[in-house]
Amino acid sequence: MIRLSTRFIGAAALIALFVPALQAAAQQHVPPAPDTTSVPSAPTQQPTDAAPAGQQTEAPPAEPAPSGPPVFPKPDPANFTAATPTSEVVNGFLQANWGYDADRRWQVQAILKTPADGVSKVIVLIGDKTGRQKPQVLSFFVLPDGKHIVSGDDIIAFGANPFANARQQLQERANGPYRGAATKDLELVEFADFQCPHCKEAQANIDKLVADYPKARIVFQNFPIPGLHPQAMNAAEYGVCVTKLGGSSAFFQFASAVFDGQDGLASADGATLTLNSAATKAGLDPAKVAACAATPEVKADVDASVKLGRDLGVAEVPTLMVNGHAVNATAPYDVLKKVIDFQAKTDGVTGQ
Repeated sequence: MIRLSTRFIGAAALIALFVPALQAAAQQHVPPAPDTTSVPSAPTQQPTDAAPAGQQTEAPPAEPAPSGPPVFPKPDPANFTAATPTSEVVNGFLQANWGYDADRRWQVQAILKTPADGVSKVIVLIGDKTGRQKPQVLSFFVLPDGKHIVSGDDIIAFGANPFANARQQLQERANGPYRGAATKDLELVEFADFQCPHCKEAQANIDKLVADYPKARIVFQNFPIPGLHPQAMNAAEYGVCVTKLGGSSAFFQFASAVFDGQDGLASADGATLTLNSAATKAGLDPAKVAACAATPEVKADVDASVKLGRDLGVAEVPTLMVNGHAVNATAPYDVLKKVIDFQAKTDGVTGQ
């Protein structure tokens, strides 16, 4: 996954925990890798004196194989000093993010006042029911509005239904070409950059989702990153014009051809050939598409799509938003399906 600053920027943290399988393809969105110094975990063996030099020692016994879910230390009531948020709200937030994963286990360990008025520190212990994963510690700060948290450099929507605002914004503003249903009950919005290799990789997942979720609305939103991909903006503008001239069906033929020929975007001349060829494959006159792409209105369209992504906290491509729930579009396909099915059930979407 390509992120925005140097190579990466923005809210990549909580999702590394919220969607652990995403680590295979790169980074994505929410509180950072746990700080295991935040709170004490289960007691550990005390260190012993080292053996004198040259003296043989016995190897320590092998650790027993995991046999079940983690046993977290009992929370100390003295560590719940903040009036808000409540443990119930924190658990609702974590359930919204992690509920798709039946193996995930967690325990709210502390909700602490801080020196800043209205800012609380939340500490959570995390494990899995198999016991294979070593328990970890997640900590984040809840802001006075009760609607956002801070973790690392990131500000993230908080609450028992943290994706509601993003879902509404997408329903109102995601106007890119789409496949599937006209209705927006289950809306999957992909933010992508035509010159991004990971975005090309993600198309196999997106195509499977189109086949497996015929009642979903699956939308493509341009999110070019010109600082990394000099021809991405040009490709996005061509895509807007292909949609204007030929509709969504033509766009997805064009997009498939551009991703297939992505190496051609490595230079300006190569991009012209690649984009004109893709427009032809979509059944359109490349000269008309090129003329359209040069207009300020089309640039404004692409800029609006990028602004939508930024307003929703999109910090990398490819990002897939499932009714507002951000997930790495290159995640293993079974993980994507679990997230989609869970979010649909959470939102009361049936028959998808």
